Amino acid sequence: MVTIQKYVKAQSLEEAWKLNQGKKNRILGGMLWMRLGNGTISTAIDLCDLGLDTIEETDEEFSIGARVTLRELEQHVGLNTYTHDAVKNAVKDIVGVQFRNMATIGGSIWGRFGFSDVLTVFLAMDSYVELYKGGIVSMADFVSMKMDNDILIRVIVKKRACQIAYMAVRNQSTDFPVLTCCVSKLDGTYRAVIGARPKRAKLVSDENGIMANGVTKEVAAAFASYVAEQVPTDSNLRGSSTYRTHLIHVLTERCVAQLYNQQ
Repeated sequence: MVTIQKYVKAQSLEEAWKLNQGKKNRILGGMLWMRLGNGTISTAIDLCDLGLDTIEETDEEFSIGARVTLRELEQHVGLNTYTHDAVKNAVKDIVGVQFRNMATIGGSIWGRFGFSDVLTVFLAMDSYVELYKGGIVSMADFVSMKMDNDILIRVIVKKRACQIAYMAVRNQSTDFPVLTCCVSKLDGTYRAVIGARPKRAKLVSDENGIMANGVTKEVAAAFASYVAEQVPTDSNLRGSSTYRTHLIHVLTERCVAQLYNQQ
């Protein structure tokens, strides 16, 4: 059980950041993961009054506030049109509607959890995070950064020419995924992201140009094999390393087939 000694609604990002420098102080997201832990939080910092709960769309990008819920991502017409429903497919099996009405993109991305469907799909796009002190950082760089006491303000998705497909395997619906997979084509360049391996999602670009001359069944299989070679897996209660590597092959091929159908 988590014990909170003091609760503060921050009135500015600067106030929130200063409070968050305390060793036992924490920023609140949806509280759905944090509440499962144990220990004492000296000051719980709520960002709900800072206007971080909107999705803004322009001709160039989507700007998604840190307090936007997964349910809002799931239902946003513009974002899902751009991503061919990949974002919707990534979040729709996360527990249930009530859960997704509370879980936030900020908490999901900031935690950089190994099981994160959300991180997997956004890493496959031309996406960035804006940190209060750290500024704008590419999602690919953010994934490998050490945890610190900065504040995630928003997630930015650039509207590059994009085809994208998302798939995951679960032992049962609403469970943590055994493996997540997202394949995208951004301005002609293919990339695959594999998550729940069971470590943080890993991005693999088609640096060898396997897909450069068009997609066939054989080319898709070769790209899937390349991705599997680049992504180490491990075992846990949900699946073995061997099974996960097999799933990388299967899901990558299926995602590539979906991209072909989007053309």
